[in-house]
Amino acid sequence: MIKVVVIGSGNVAQHLIQVLLKTENTDLVQVFARTPSHLSHLLHRNKITSDYQKITEADLYIISVSDNAIAEVSAQLPFENRLVLHTSGSSEFSILNDKNRKGIFYPLQTFTKSKKIDFSPIPICLEAENEADYQLIENLGNCISQKVMRINSEQRKSLHVAAVFVCNFVNHLYQIGNEICKENNVPFEVLHPLIQETAHKIMELSPKEAQTGPALRNDTKTIEKHLDFLENSEYKNLYQLLTQSIQHVKKL
Repeated sequence: MIKVVVIGSGNVAQHLIQVLLKTENTDLVQVFARTPSHLSHLLHRNKITSDYQKITEADLYIISVSDNAIAEVSAQLPFENRLVLHTSGSSEFSILNDKNRKGIFYPLQTFTKSKKIDFSPIPICLEAENEADYQLIENLGNCISQKVMRINSEQRKSLHVAAVFVCNFVNHLYQIGNEICKENNVPFEVLHPLIQETAHKIMELSPKEAQTGPALRNDTKTIEKHLDFLENSEYKNLYQLLTQSIQHVKKL
């Protein structure tokens, strides 16, 4: 049984708490949260502390807070030579305080508190300073996911940047599409099958092979019509930028 303390109460922390509570061979012994009420719907108050001095002993400690807070939190931990992990996709080992052993436990997924998620297909990217600690982190990862990967810091950074493109930026484009539909009294749901097919297609084809649309075809008349239609200058600029990028990639 792997004893775990989770430190944090945000999106990732709450999803980790939920999966650890229901997973065999793991024991979520405690959660640290500056505002315990944020976790009252998940845990009994006896398992939550807001006092660093009352953090209990465990096999490992997962810091799941904003990147800007990792260093401060790890510095305030009141113990030494224990295994402390963070869940950031872009932060270095060095952000963790040197008084404890260090590791990375990065679940590569988008998390929203109100949306339940299945951890089993989520890639868990792992890194540790020594092999013994890595084996412990890997054991924990295997308890909750079928895709556990050893990833070094540079690879993790590249994955995080790529994830911003394929997730955060794409979702922003969904938002723009939704706004265009709303402004013209068209239900956004009409686009759902297109969105699903676009996502499914890249499971079989490379993104470059799957690319379609007026930019790829250099359909200048359609492109001009779209630009004339768009009244929002930011949307117009983004349309032009993405069109140019697609056409540039086509030439490579």
